[in-house]
Formats: sequence, structure tokens, C-alpha cells
Amino acid sequence: MDRIATTKLSSKGQVVIPEPIRRRLGLETGTEFVVLGEDGTVVLKVVDPPSMREFDGIVARAREDARRVGLRGSDIVAAIEAVRSA
Repeated sequence: MDRIATTKLSSKGQVVIPEPIRRRLGLETGTEFVVLGEDGTVVLKVVDPPSMREFDGIVARAREDARRVGLRGSDIVAAIEAVRSA
């Protein structure tokens, strides 16, 4: 019965995730969530940041993609400057 529970929204907009569910999912203080809401449904999804090894792979793929399309470091600097000055 620890898969379904009820809870209430506080006056501060806070929702308590019942203890059996927190325990089962290994949720701890400070766990971050993405919150999706539509048509009377709210979904909380734990944010799982990539490990450093996964992050290194993501960066390597992004660099390769940038090289393939001819993007240079100076293009990125120019884009950042354009956004900051807007």
C-alpha cells in the first residue's frame, strides 16, 4: 500500500510526500524535482544529474556536433555577447 497515498497542499504551496513513498524511492532532503502540470494532473520527476563521466561524454558529443557544422569558439562567444547586450 506504499504506492498510493493522499496528501494536501499547504498555504505555502508545499506538498508532503508520504514517508513510505519517500523511503521506497530513496528520496532525501534536498532532492530536486521537475514539476509538470496539465489538465488536473501534477507529476513530480526526480532530477538525476549525469555523473561526471556521463557529462564528459555529453560535452564530447556536443563538441563533435559543433565541429561537424562548422561552429567555432568565436561564434559561441559572439552569441553570448549578443544575448548579454540585448
